[in-house]
Amino acid sequence: MADNGQADRKERSNGVIVVTCLAFVAGMIGMAYAAVPLYDMFCRVTGYNGTTQRVEQASDLILDEKIKVTFDANVAAGLPWEFVPVQRDIDVRIGETVQIMYRAKNLASTPTTGQATFNVTPMAAGAYFNKVQCFCFTETTLEPGEEMEMPVVFFVDPEIVKPVETQGIKTLTLSYTFYPREPSKPVAQVKAKAENKL
Repeated sequence: MADNGQADRKERSNGVIVVTCLAFVAGMIGMAYAAVPLYDMFCRVTGYNGTTQRVEQASDLILDEKIKVTFDANVAAGLPWEFVPVQRDIDVRIGETVQIMYRAKNLASTPTTGQATFNVTPMAAGAYFNKVQCFCFTETTLEPGEEMEMPVVFFVDPEIVKPVETQGIKTLTLSYTFYPREPSKPVAQVKAKAENKL
C-alpha cells in the first residue's frame, strides 16, 4: 500500500514537471513571436536604433539651417528585385517637408511580394526624422517586369538642433531594405482551404 502511495506521488510529481516544462516551452515560443512587434513598437516610440517617427502632419516650423539627407536601398537575398533611390541625396532645410522617390522593379518571371524595413543613421537622429508618408511595413507585389515608384514624404524635426548629441549632425542617411514575403491571404480564404483539407 505504501509503495502504491509513493508511486502515485512520484507519478503526480512527474506530471507537474512535464506540465511545467510544456508551459515554459509554450511561453518561450509566445515570447519569440511577440518580441519582434514589441521591439518595433519600442523603436517607433523612442527612435531607438535609428527608427524614424511616423507623423500625420507636416512641421509648422522651418529653420534656415540645412541638413543633408542621403538615401540607401537594399534587397535581401531571395527577392529578385532591383531597388534604388531616384536621387542619392538632397539638402533640405530643417523642418521643411519634402518628397523623394524610390524605384523598385521585379526582375523575376513570376509575381513577387516584398516588404520594407528602414532605419536612419546616425541612430541618435532617428527620433527627429519624421515620415508623413512611406511604403514601409506594407506588402508590395510586383508583376513580372513591373516597375514602381514609391514616394517618401518626410521632414527633419527642428528639435534636432537642441540636444547636445544631435547638434553637430550635418548628414542623415535613410536606409530601406526590402525582404521577400508571401502575399497575405484573406482570412476567409485561409479558413476555406483548411475546411477543404478536413
